[in-house]
Amino acid sequence: MTPATPVLLHGPGRAASGWDAVAAELLRRGRSPLAPAIGDDDRPPYAARYVARASLEIAAAAPDTPLLLVAAAGAGPLLPPIAAAQRAARRPVAGYALVDALLPQPGGTDRAGLVAAQVPAGLPEEDGTAARPAAGGLAVAGAAAPRPPDFYTEALPPAPDWPDAPCRYLLTDPRFAACARLAGLRGWPVSDLVRTGGDPVALVDALLAE
Repeated sequence: MTPATPVLLHGPGRAASGWDAVAAELLRRGRSPLAPAIGDDDRPPYAARYVARASLEIAAAAPDTPLLLVAAAGAGPLLPPIAAAQRAARRPVAGYALVDALLPQPGGTDRAGLVAAQVPAGLPEEDGTAARPAAGGLAVAGAAAPRPPDFYTEALPPAPDWPDAPCRYLLTDPRFAACARLAGLRGWPVSDLVRTGGDPVALVDALLAE
């Protein structure tokens, strides 16, 4: 079976370079990841702009293998429309992984609503997720750029028929423990990597686990 191509999606307002160590470890293992830089989602409609740019970047790379979509931080809720765009372009999605990320909501909501529902203790918000990883967390998202209030209240795309492929959750930042528990309740495999200090080797081990 042809291995899936990992597509490493950074959180809105953050930098693709946050994935550099993970991408290097994947390359060391013979995998060729994509880490698209998405920086033109700085005005409404924020989510649609992120999804469109991600889809264009993936198409430009033209992978001829199934995709493993990996989302960090606030990219998690955007996985369903990104996947739908790939299917429409006849690029199959083999699976999903969320790394310290909010989960898509089947009925749709906004970013503020997701944080309230999935992280009861609250998070320092800049892009609807933690502004920086806690001690021991993996800095896959980098520092977030400030966002205007309507970024948090914008309606996110609903995900009524998602997921359509296997999902897993990778926890390196303890502030996302509630999201990891929710993923477990959905029946997803959950890897608790907090004690690894966000080590990219451990993260890739969990990401590629069968």
